[in-house]
Amino acid sequence: MSFPPHDLSAPFNFAKEEEKVLEYWREIDAFQTSLKLSEGRPEYSFYDGPPFATGLPHYGHLLAGTIKDIVTRHAHASGYHVSRRFGWDTHGLPVEHEIDKKLGITGQEDVMKMGIAAYNAECRAIVMRYASEWRRTVERMGRWIDFDNDYKTLNITYMESVWWVFKQLYAKGMVYRGLRVMPYSTGCLTPLSNFEAGLSYKDVNDPAVTVAFPLVDDRQTSLLAWTTTPWTLPSNLALCVHPDYTYVKIHDQEQDRNFILHEGLLRTLYKDPKKAKYKKLATFKGVDMKGWRYVPLFEYFTEQFEDKAFRVLNDTYVTDADGTGIVHQAPAFGEDDHRIALANGVLQPDELPPCPIDDAGRFTKEVPDFVGLHVKVADKEIQKVLKAKGRLIVQSTIMHSYPFCWRSGTPLIYRAFPVWFVKVQPVVDQLVKNNKDTRWVPQSVGDGRFGNWLANARDWNISRNRYWGTPIPLWASDDLEELVCIGSVEELEILSGVKGITDLHRESIDHITIPSKEGKGQLKRIPEVFDCWFESGSMPYAQLHYPFENKEIFEKTFPADFVSEGIDQTRGWFYTLLVLATHLFGTAPWKNLIVYGLVLAADGKKMSKSLKNYPDPNLIIDLYGADATRMFLVNSPIVRGDNLRFREEGVREVVSRVLLPWLNAMRFFLGQAALLKKTSGRDFKYDAHAPVSENVMDRWILARCQSLIRLVREEMAAYRLYTIIPLVVHAFPHRKIYQTLRQFIPEDPTAGDVRSIHFLSFPEVKEEYFDAVIERQVKRMQTVIELTRNIRERHNLSLKTPLRELLVFHADEQWLADAQDLQRYIQSELNVRDIVFTSDEALAGVRYRAVADWAVLGRKLRKDLGRVKNALPGVSSEAVRSYVDTGKLTVVGIELVTGDLTVQRYIELPEQIGGQYATHTDNDVVVRLDVLVHKELQSEWLARELINRIQKLRKRAGLQATDDVDVFYAFEEGTGPEILEAMHGYEEVILRTVRSVPTDVAKRKVTQKVLIEEEQEVADVKFVLSLAWP
Repeated sequence: MSFPPHDLSAPFNFAKEEEKVLEYWREIDAFQTSLKLSEGRPEYSFYDGPPFATGLPHYGHLLAGTIKDIVTRHAHASGYHVSRRFGWDTHGLPVEHEIDKKLGITGQEDVMKMGIAAYNAECRAIVMRYASEWRRTVERMGRWIDFDNDYKTLNITYMESVWWVFKQLYAKGMVYRGLRVMPYSTGCLTPLSNFEAGLSYKDVNDPAVTVAFPLVDDRQTSLLAWTTTPWTLPSNLALCVHPDYTYVKIHDQEQDRNFILHEGLLRTLYKDPKKAKYKKLATFKGVDMKGWRYVPLFEYFTEQFEDKAFRVLNDTYVTDADGTGIVHQAPAFGEDDHRIALANGVLQPDELPPCPIDDAGRFTKEVPDFVGLHVKVADKEIQKVLKAKGRLIVQSTIMHSYPFCWRSGTPLIYRAFPVWFVKVQPVVDQLVKNNKDTRWVPQSVGDGRFGNWLANARDWNISRNRYWGTPIPLWASDDLEELVCIGSVEELEILSGVKGITDLHRESIDHITIPSKEGKGQLKRIPEVFDCWFESGSMPYAQLHYPFENKEIFEKTFPADFVSEGIDQTRGWFYTLLVLATHLFGTAPWKNLIVYGLVLAADGKKMSKSLKNYPDPNLIIDLYGADATRMFLVNSPIVRGDNLRFREEGVREVVSRVLLPWLNAMRFFLGQAALLKKTSGRDFKYDAHAPVSENVMDRWILARCQSLIRLVREEMAAYRLYTIIPLVVHAFPHRKIYQTLRQFIPEDPTAGDVRSIHFLSFPEVKEEYFDAVIERQVKRMQTVIELTRNIRERHNLSLKTPLRELLVFHADEQWLADAQDLQRYIQSELNVRDIVFTSDEALAGVRYRAVADWAVLGRKLRKDLGRVKNALPGVSSEAVRSYVDTGKLTVVGIELVTGDLTVQRYIELPEQIGGQYATHTDNDVVVRLDVLVHKELQSEWLARELINRIQKLRKRAGLQATDDVDVFYAFEEGTGPEILEAMHGYEEVILRTVRSVPTDVAKRKVTQKVLIEEEQEVADVKFVLSLAWP
């Protein structure tokens, strides 16, 4: 297809026009054609983070695609070859969770019953469930990316490269197996990494109980421990106190019992310690309490641990912020608890602590009183038992922030597991350095949030006790003493003797064994699979099947020139990419990174399908178009890393405030080009190096265009989209406008393929059109116009209403001279008869006042802030004027200096003329406008109103600029003399503007065909206007 000539009078539907562009792109195979045209250019490398296809794309994905599309299109237009491959994350919890819900799977037994092969077949069947919807939406948004040559983490080529990555780490001694207390999801039945545990916190009400632990040597005296997880109490092995804290022994007179707790935390025991009935008996330092023995709460594990457990330990992790200063220790369910138990010999390194819960978080038969109960449900039952035993001293609740599983939405618990780790702590310094060598936009996120996370990074748990994922390629003897790490399919075939391996999922390789070299029989693969973050972090290598293929391509394109994802990936993909690249190659895997904020619902809450608090993205695109959607998303603080509240009306405003003006500007140009042809017989042709015009506005447009081109080049080189987007957006209207304007561009045999604007290079700056003086003058003119228009709007004065006088004050004579050179434009734009430019403060009545950012100044003034705040409004204009010159001002005896205050200029209007004038300022220039409507200017206003009505009538009649018609009026007898007088007085202006002066309808010929006839009302006078062919 080719684009038909643009019909100036036809209705324009942006969404429908976009669909025509997409159809045109498909016809010319635009994306692939652009790649072919750019072959041989330097490579620009881009990594696209893989989404899951088990859910539909949302606004966050649309935003991500838009940012990536802008940057990669610009790179292509700037002389690079830019490969763009879509990728899919196909393994892991998101997929398994869907299957578990579908099949009602609650634990490992259910999976083993159906078999891993059948389970994984179910997973494989849904991983690309919404792939076609993704492709439709991404293409509809106008993004160019290759879906046909995509990568999937389930492909054997991808999985084999993941094995290679792991083997490199293993060979460097960076992999180990350890017992570690990890965040655990009872909803997904698997441990999570620490950064996953930080992805979703919710405020919840949990029990907060204070429990008594009687001393073995003094059963009347109990140590008091406070906990928000009563379900961990059956597994208690110790109590911990801070060695340096002071603990107090009291006698509670109401209960006739002795209690020991931190001396400053009696409020945990009593609502009002001052009114409580107790007697202080003794004090102890925590270090002196070490080794005290107490009576266990339950008998479940006493036989196994009695000799080394149930005693007081010391550690400085104990705080005095809340609770009792005595912390109950359940080593299976707390990282610090486990560390302290090992340090004090309560547990041996290879010894499992009591962990009486199953995969689903239910108590096992080891704790017969609560068997089968989920830990959170058991909280109440445990409290009942403790109350019956007299051990529950205080029972209350607490609202606090608690981690939830980011996939299943269930509360996380912490429990000990034997898991496989990649060492991170030994390379923390290198991670920090490598990150500093890259560009983040905004940099504050890379230095702050991400940099702080790296500085405190811990070893990474990369194993999952799951099924649908890349198996960890370790073959081990039964005692785990002999380990063989496999790094390729070929290596596995050689060592095992099994040939023809075509799949690496568990069902395809778990049965394969490797003969032991140490006489330990057959080595079997360990059961764990990789965390899917390990797989996505391997993407730079695995997408190319490196190092088995594409070595040259990888080496030319690594590290990537550009990556971009949301701020939540600071603890996700960005982190895993950096850890693996640092281990493998000692460098960061990206050079430039844009991080964006989150797209929230209009109410500021997270977008939720169940709450239905956001409109369907496809409906928005179909209604307003992808252009408007893209512009709304990226022309916001979100590209600075802040969050964005999605508002449908915001997209609608883009159409009315951005797209429609572009369309009207194009249509105006086409109309004027047609008029040029009609009146002079000359076709307009674009001249790329036309002589510089004498017209000021022409010179400014050309100069401003060159500045914009230079700005875009400079800012895109720094990846600062937020400075560019408000000025120019790479979106569909460029394509539509380009196709429409191609007819005016002379053919150039050297231009290459010009069928799409995206085949062209980004324009070079034309130095001959630069004009710094014109740009400065117009900018100052615009300031005056914007300030004055604001006054008109505040006083409901239409721009068609002529006003008498505008006064413009500025202290700089050059500033005034710049604005005065463009006086006639200011007068025309503002419809003002006279303009006075002055730097005379007395003549203009300019005054000065000082204001402050009290939050900032408060940090400096502290206790004196209130005095200064009260006194500042009373400081004289002369004193503030002196502060401008000297940089010093004394207020109530306190000296303020430059930077402490902001000075504002304003005009103080005398009461007697206050109704005639209105003022406005930007703290630099001040304007004063006569807002009275003067009678002698009324005729001019009436003529403008008449012109406006005729132009609107021509538009409704579907006329173009080249169409000549006669205009007729009809007034009721005795009405409209002022309008008729204005019509005759401004006859020349009306003729020049609408190409016809209105005539009495009585003079209209019977043979003339009337196009349109409508009643009008101007200044409370009703009359009829009609248009007819001559």
